[in-house]
Amino acid sequence: MSATPPVPPKAKQQQKQQTIKQQRAEERARKLEEHRRREARAKRNRRIGIGGAIVGALAIVALVVTSVVLTPQPPSYSAGGDGTEVEGVETFEHESTHVETAVAYEQTPPAGGPHNPAWLNCGVYTEQVPSENAVHSLEHGALWITYDPALSDDDVSALRAKLPSTYVILSPFDGLPSPIVLSGWNTQLQVDDVDDPRIGAFIEEYWQSESVPEPGAFCTGAVDGPGKVS
Repeated sequence: MSATPPVPPKAKQQQKQQTIKQQRAEERARKLEEHRRREARAKRNRRIGIGGAIVGALAIVALVVTSVVLTPQPPSYSAGGDGTEVEGVETFEHESTHVETAVAYEQTPPAGGPHNPAWLNCGVYTEQVPSENAVHSLEHGALWITYDPALSDDDVSALRAKLPSTYVILSPFDGLPSPIVLSGWNTQLQVDDVDDPRIGAFIEEYWQSESVPEPGAFCTGAVDGPGKVS
């Protein structure tokens, strides 16, 4: 059996160099593959992030739209009216004077006449408010919507939903001639049902009327009555 011939030193050197080259090539290939994987992960994460951002933005938009759609908005009325006649409206002639005492009014609730120097801040009240202050608010172009205390909570809520967001007072009133009475300065309408379309017609015609003694005067910044909720 013949012995394996020895490998010349030059050949050994060449083999060693080839081995180093292979190792370097393998290392480069490994690093390149690792880089490609990192790039793929980053690209995938970017897609997920962009998709998540889009979904989140759409969710926010949907939430805003839903809240706007589902949140009851106060009706929009034109100030001043155009002279449209509303069936059943009564008109009166009252003087505008300031008094410090209680007043025996001709209408229930009053629709004008002598009144307290301080007007009632407009808003929603759950208790009967002082007439002398509320009449002063009528002088400024506000409307006073009164209802029988026996009116159901659902009807009160439905009535409230018909009102403008300002220059209006909503409050219960004992001894009304009908379940609901709408009053402006020298004008008044009695209705039996919260669904009566004349409610909206009356508000459209007499809300912030220019025919009041002090049109455009404030309806805030004075006094609150009892039971004010908004």
